[in-house]
Amino acid sequence: MAAVFIWSRYLAAQPGDGRLLAFSLLSGAAFGAVLQRSRFCFLCITRDFLHGDDARGLLGLLAALAVGTLGYHALFGAFLPIPASPRLPPGAHIGPVSWVLALGAAVFGLGMAISGSCISAHLYRLGEGSLASPFALLGAGLGFVLGFASWNFLYLAAIQQAPVLWLPHHLGYGGSALLQLLLLGALAAWLLRRHRAGQPQAAPPPTGLRQALLGPRWPAYVGGILVGFIGVLAYLRAAPLGVTAELGSLARTAAAAQGWLPARLQGLDGFAGCATAIKQTLWSHNGLFVLALVAGAWASALAAGEFRPRAPGLREIARNLAGGVLMGWGAMVALGCTVGTLLSGIMAGALSGWLFGLFCLAGIWLGLSLRGRAQH
Repeated sequence: MAAVFIWSRYLAAQPGDGRLLAFSLLSGAAFGAVLQRSRFCFLCITRDFLHGDDARGLLGLLAALAVGTLGYHALFGAFLPIPASPRLPPGAHIGPVSWVLALGAAVFGLGMAISGSCISAHLYRLGEGSLASPFALLGAGLGFVLGFASWNFLYLAAIQQAPVLWLPHHLGYGGSALLQLLLLGALAAWLLRRHRAGQPQAAPPPTGLRQALLGPRWPAYVGGILVGFIGVLAYLRAAPLGVTAELGSLARTAAAAQGWLPARLQGLDGFAGCATAIKQTLWSHNGLFVLALVAGAWASALAAGEFRPRAPGLREIARNLAGGVLMGWGAMVALGCTVGTLLSGIMAGALSGWLFGLFCLAGIWLGLSLRGRAQH
């Protein structure tokens, strides 16, 4: 982690976007450490609930969304005092709502279940020494290429006419924040009723700072609160949280250089979300964020004694590669993943975030069901 801080200070001293690049580096490292220490994996927390009625992880996710909703709506009042249509807050992940978004989310969820993690979790598990995660990320890059190749058809079929629905346009900031908090509260109450008694007891309280930071995994609600706080700070200082923009940009740049993509991707660069432009420079805000995420997770895992490299088998490699392709395609057509479209979208009051979350859960359920049948 010391190298991250030293590099961030060097970047901050550079002219132009140096301070923003330094912030991306520091926030990425913090995000990676929080994901690793709290096991903040969208697939894992959903599987815990579906297979064991353990709702703690999903309650942590709701905590992240509640903190982010309050923070985002407070910031919106400064960026865009009157939320009149059709104006949108700058950079917020508010996307078009259509069956393409629903399909992309479901395919992404299916890919999560097949590969064993979402893209952000594969990144932090890469920091833990997972040697299977690179194959999932490679597959995601291939999936992005397939998404770009199918984009023009999907855009003309549905996305071009799809509405961009932002709750503050219809309810104002206060109404939007209140509605989201009520929905999150209702979901939390339902999860608490479903939560099965007799779950493993929480670890004893830590006896010192080192044990608190590097002892047992952090409770899900702690990870959720910190994720929400990092999300708000990231939007204030640089851009909404997202982990697929750099991967998508690399895939788009490589595929375009090989002549595999249409000469023009209709309307793509005009949408908010995890933007995937042709790379013109070596470093980008999202690229540094993702690299620092892996570094932060690695430092956290190493300090906690959880860095355990393990060679994957051929079946695991194939599963990660196939699941990665599905995640890449889904993230491309949905303009983001569980971090960019779901987390950042719902925090912003975007209906696209809620729709992504609903159909992503459906895809996860389908994928876990298929895996369960294949193992019997």
